[in-house]
Amino acid sequence: MTAPRIDTDTLRRLPKAVLHDHLDGALRPATLVELADAVGHTLPTTDPDELAAWYVEAAGSGDLVRYIATFEHTLAVMQHREGLLRTAEEYVLDLAADGVVYGEVRYAPELMTKGGLTLSEVVEAVQEGLAAGMAKAAAAGTPVRVGTLLCGMRMFDRTREIADLVVAFRDAGVVGFDIAGAEDGFPAADHLDAFEYLRRENVPFTIHAGEAHGLPSIHQALQVCGAQRIGHGVRITEDIPDLAAGKLGRLAGWVRDRRIALEMCPTSNLQTGAATSIAEHPVTALKDLGFRVTVNTDNRLVSGTTMTREMSLLVEQAGWTVEDLRTVTVNAVKSAFLPFDERGALIRDVVLPGYASAL
Repeated sequence: MTAPRIDTDTLRRLPKAVLHDHLDGALRPATLVELADAVGHTLPTTDPDELAAWYVEAAGSGDLVRYIATFEHTLAVMQHREGLLRTAEEYVLDLAADGVVYGEVRYAPELMTKGGLTLSEVVEAVQEGLAAGMAKAAAAGTPVRVGTLLCGMRMFDRTREIADLVVAFRDAGVVGFDIAGAEDGFPAADHLDAFEYLRRENVPFTIHAGEAHGLPSIHQALQVCGAQRIGHGVRITEDIPDLAAGKLGRLAGWVRDRRIALEMCPTSNLQTGAATSIAEHPVTALKDLGFRVTVNTDNRLVSGTTMTREMSLLVEQAGWTVEDLRTVTVNAVKSAFLPFDERGALIRDVVLPGYASAL
């Protein structure tokens, strides 16, 4: 039997949780145009619709390095307090409009200091903007909680400095750490000092791994660096030679059995060449094998997507049911960088009732 189709309005109402989403990849096209004009930055086009289409086309080359290069335009308008305040506030409001009830937004402060802001001033501006967005969303009856992950860049040498920043702002909305940037050729273990420091300080962190590089990257992120989650992790399937049979290699077994969350981003993975189609994306097979998979947007502007769209694609092209969507939403909240009691309350009081009432 074929599962009944879930319409877009219903999908939008479903409570969602997103763990892997980049602030500098989520600007509204119209906002990007306005801010670029204000700072004198030249864009490929000043028409918001054309700009949105340009991003999706430029990022769809199948190459992670070119995908990352599209961020030069968004970062150009995020070098001053005004741009950071606006983009952070709008980020939250866009999540709320998409039915997201919990989100973790990540960005690299070191990429936003060319306008003269210090690292701390960048974080303060973003947190102020996020707080304003959460207040407005709550007042509108669509509350959403957003925590922040600060990213170190794996090709640079400031990760320990960013780790210090996470600890400094851990009581001001920053909930964890990530390491991002070009994965292949820049091993996470080069920044082991930052990860050891974070473990000593009881700060959770995730690591981009298993996207542009395979099993060695995932193994290093987990067993050498100590990551609690894996950003993407799509190539864990290389340790499952026969997905249909479900026989796991030792690393894949470790990931599943220890309930290590995989922050999977279907549309983004198609753009970077880490997957070939939504229908064949490993997220479905991994879900069915009992891995703690989560569904995420990665970069909403760059991928031309939303959580509602990601869910819709999985329903339409991979046969997902409402129960599947609820499972990955609960998975995400369970793996959020929040205290245990707060995660439980969010699942019990928001996610499960939201699914029950929306259907």
